[in-house]
Amino acid sequence: MKRWLLTVIAFSLVASGCSRYKGISQPSETDSKTEESRQSTEESVQNTEVEAGQLPMEVSAEPGKKPVKVKGIYISGYMAGSEGLQAILDKIQGTEINTVVIDVKNDDGRITFAMDDAPTVNEIGATEKYIKDIDSLMAQLKARGLYTIARVVAFRDPYLAEKKPDWGLKNKDGSLHRDNKGLAWVNPYRTEVWDYLVEVGAEAANAGFDEIQFDYIRFATDSSMKQVAFLEADTRGRSKTDIITEFIQYAYEKLSSHNVFVSADVFGTIIGSRVDAEAVGQIYHEMACHLDYICPMIYPSHYGDGNFGIDHPDTEPYRTIRAALKLSKQDLDSAREEGRPQAIVRPWLQDFTASYLQHHIPYGAKEIRAQIQAVYDAGYDEWILWSASNRYTWEGLLTDEAAKEEAESLARVRETEETSSAAYSGTKEPQSEATPRQSETREPQSAEQTEGKEEKAKKSLEESTAEAETRPETKADNKKKPRTKPDVVIVTTGGSRN
Repeated sequence: MKRWLLTVIAFSLVASGCSRYKGISQPSETDSKTEESRQSTEESVQNTEVEAGQLPMEVSAEPGKKPVKVKGIYISGYMAGSEGLQAILDKIQGTEINTVVIDVKNDDGRITFAMDDAPTVNEIGATEKYIKDIDSLMAQLKARGLYTIARVVAFRDPYLAEKKPDWGLKNKDGSLHRDNKGLAWVNPYRTEVWDYLVEVGAEAANAGFDEIQFDYIRFATDSSMKQVAFLEADTRGRSKTDIITEFIQYAYEKLSSHNVFVSADVFGTIIGSRVDAEAVGQIYHEMACHLDYICPMIYPSHYGDGNFGIDHPDTEPYRTIRAALKLSKQDLDSAREEGRPQAIVRPWLQDFTASYLQHHIPYGAKEIRAQIQAVYDAGYDEWILWSASNRYTWEGLLTDEAAKEEAESLARVRETEETSSAAYSGTKEPQSEATPRQSETREPQSAEQTEGKEEKAKKSLEESTAEAETRPETKADNKKKPRTKPDVVIVTTGGSRN
């Protein structure tokens, strides 16, 4: 992004800022995402226009970087460097999947491949070389036409905190703080940590990744945080939400010059909840002002009984995803300002069975498709599936050919809806979701809701998709006893840990 544009945006932020959430819930003290062990086609990459429903692309990153409508899966660093990767790539071939999200900095704070030009990474010995030959891996992924996203876990970093204690969270007695699982976190207020994360992101970009995606871009939330002392010399009067937003601005400016898009994973429960937002430091619409993509983790299993008026959200994936994205639209619409960029919404979806819940259902092809349909019916186009064990429900995915037919049908529906909306509102041009915020001519997003389609979608899914078999439980599943979640739970896309 051009420096003058960044200056204008920064000045605008200082002058106007973004509005805050209204609180509706109390966050849980534990993370529960971790119960589950976590192609763009060449034609898509080479298109000079965005697919139906989007505006022509004008990307201000270096020439050649084109947005992709992501349909992706997560792959752990370990899996990316193992023989098992080939089986996954073969399964992907011919399906609608066009993207892989790969651990570059994992939940333990380890870097998954050698980074020659990363001084701090090498100083502390952070590399755990799961991926032996990153150049060969990237060449293989590109040959298959896949869009590549580097997952970089940010402030939960026990390795960095142990190696650089001064960068870690500290208790009131001066000792290194550890959460309820005994893991140390780094201090989001320390700019040295920011530079470390940018260092890792830049190396991922140099390796050939198309996008840098930050996870755990937040504060810890368990009860042990009461012991943490935040020094005024670090905070300088800034709140948790202030500092997370500042970091995103900083990282975005630094990494955009490397010709990559920048995204962040956020808790689904922060949408519409000031209490949750302030606990973790994530204000949804403010973060969306400074990213290309924002990725809410809206797994049905992570909403407590009664959320969205649904008795047991995990048992109704379509309704839960649809309701969460409707809330997303409302939140972003309420904060939209003319001339301000806003990230494209790309949700994480659930591809695991939450057997640790008292009220759950097996997740198979029908449930995967229901979530994807809900994304489309909510007016959004992109999604990523999460399975910490990297076991995916391939039968729930469309073939590449069927996906193209679906996209054409969806485009016709969107065109009709947008035309009707424009006629109703008297606007000359219908609004639509456009390109990432690196475009200098960013138009507001649209997520026009198609009320009354839920029953029709459900019926179609039941007729076209067979019931999936119950998938084996993971070790993480077995460790958890059945329990009922609170009204709203704080979750994350963590890796193979509890």
